[in-house]
Amino acid sequence: MPDVFLITGISAAGKSTTAQKLAERFHRAVHVKGDVFRRMVVSGQDHMHPDQLDLRYRLGAETANAYFDAGFDVVVQDVIMGPSLATYVSRITGRPLYVVVLTPRVDVVEAREAQRPKTAYQPGRYTPADLDTYIRGETPRIGLWLDTSDQTPDETVDEILARKDEALVSA
Repeated sequence: MPDVFLITGISAAGKSTTAQKLAERFHRAVHVKGDVFRRMVVSGQDHMHPDQLDLRYRLGAETANAYFDAGFDVVVQDVIMGPSLATYVSRITGRPLYVVVLTPRVDVVEAREAQRPKTAYQPGRYTPADLDTYIRGETPRIGLWLDTSDQTPDETVDEILARKDEALVSA
């Protein structure tokens, strides 16, 4: 029986790396990357517009459902915060469903962001501290919340698998 994992956190929290490494632990698995749906938009993109963000989330959930229905373990990864997390969870039909929220310290996120080739934090828009405050204050406390500040990606995956029962949101 396949599993579905939904990995979220702020930008540069380690979602992509963790999700990829988690998917690689399964025999037959996919890694659904939410950012792929954003990059498909050729013109007229406003990645913070509520309608476009909701479309991105719907496409991610529908893709996860299709792969799950085909017998794959699915690891979905995206920046999903606030009330959107509960909505996203409700759109995933594959069960069991596990939710993991990565919450490294802000200084760790800033250091990771500085080392990445892409830039998630645009000057004058929002900072890692802004998003950290939002995710911790406005996101429902569902699933497993992990401070991965002092972990390697492999250690994070090990902890997710060891604490899988705490991440379960729907069997």
